[in-house]
Amino acid sequence: MHFKNADEKLPLQGDGGLKAFLDSKVIQYNHPGFIKNDPVSIPHLFAKKQDIEIMGLWAAVLAWGQRVTIINKCHELIKLMDGAPYDFITNHQETDLKKLLHFKHRTFNDTDTLYFIAFFRYHYSKYESLEEAFIPNSSVILSDSEGSSPGVTSVNADKTDESIEKYLNYFREYFFSLPDYPHRTKKHISSPSQKSTCKRLNMFLRWMVRKDDRGVDFGIWNHIKPSELICPCDLHVDRVARKLNLITRKQTDWQTAVELTKRLREFDPADPVKYDFALFGLGIEEKF
Repeated sequence: MHFKNADEKLPLQGDGGLKAFLDSKVIQYNHPGFIKNDPVSIPHLFAKKQDIEIMGLWAAVLAWGQRVTIINKCHELIKLMDGAPYDFITNHQETDLKKLLHFKHRTFNDTDTLYFIAFFRYHYSKYESLEEAFIPNSSVILSDSEGSSPGVTSVNADKTDESIEKYLNYFREYFFSLPDYPHRTKKHISSPSQKSTCKRLNMFLRWMVRKDDRGVDFGIWNHIKPSELICPCDLHVDRVARKLNLITRKQTDWQTAVELTKRLREFDPADPVKYDFALFGLGIEEKF
């Protein structure tokens, strides 16, 4: 069932019909053929867990603009790291970083690149997996120098939503815990405490956490559960979700992503974010 323009009407009756429709679209788009033209193709170039994590996060952070450009810039970055990101990051000498000084994608520049490398090197000197960067291992009072109040931002969400909110807030605080971090880089790592939808980080978490046999998402993390994930709410997903009456909130922010995910949990409480495939596919492939 394809919809060629936004004026066509959905032949759906109630949530049962909508669930069946979205389930069919998940099957249509959650398969290896989806990978080639999507940034998820970048971590799929690797077998080592740390390479998957590093380039998964980087591909997600760089994921704005045309997908072909995003993918090409990620290939460029991989080449600059000698085709082995984890090995380069953990073993490089200062002189090895010179070739990265001209890397740029839109507003992501060499300063940001060098800080990402510094963070990854620091983190992997302490932990085997990047998942640990999202899990608070001590009592952290979150505050943001950009004007938010101390503590985790309160939203009208259940405990599941609060868990992922804490993970994302903690990650941003931890990511910028190195001395003399560049302030300009903070715009590339969002958090619910900024009211952001955190679409890129939620996409990255989907890749790392979701487990199925379809071959797109990796499912290599075990502490964060698929049921806890929040749906990445990009322009395409937001538009389709509103057309399907899955979102009522006027603005698009963190609470919008929470609202959408709550609706999707009604269809599949254990794996609500699988519907990202359906909503994104309808938006970008079918121009729904």
